[in-house]
Amino acid sequence: MKERDDLRADVVDLLRLYSIEAQHVAHSFAGQEGLHFTDLQALIAVMHAERRGEPLTPGRLGETLGLSSGATTAVIDRLERVGHLRRTRESADRRVVHLRYGEPGMELAVAFFGPLGRRSQAVMDEFSPAELETVRSFLSGMLGAITEHHRELRTRTPPRRP
Repeated sequence: MKERDDLRADVVDLLRLYSIEAQHVAHSFAGQEGLHFTDLQALIAVMHAERRGEPLTPGRLGETLGLSSGATTAVIDRLERVGHLRRTRESADRRVVHLRYGEPGMELAVAFFGPLGRRSQAVMDEFSPAELETVRSFLSGMLGAITEHHRELRTRTPPRRP
């Protein structure tokens, strides 16, 4: 039992340290490109949505980031001005706007994150497909847990200040 508890503690510590390092890398990229950290979060959200084949609308991006419609529009405008993001109208309903990753933004991301991608790939190459499936299942569960916790935090009433 103690061995399992120690292993769980190590896994949680590694996840926490990974998260912190990932934030440092993200802040470095944002700083290098003159982006607000929220802008980077928006780009990542748009990229993930595109990869899933479900492009985001401005409203969904705002929900994802927890921003007001005005703040979301400001983020989209900033990113569109520098070519990282583009608005498209792909629906029969021309009022519906989808957000797509801009080519200049993708090129910058590939150049900056390419070395990390190669390092990550080298680590994953050391694992069998079955082991990677276990890791994916674990990380998917952990993502679900933290997402649910975050959702609950957003719906709580803030404590009263004396």
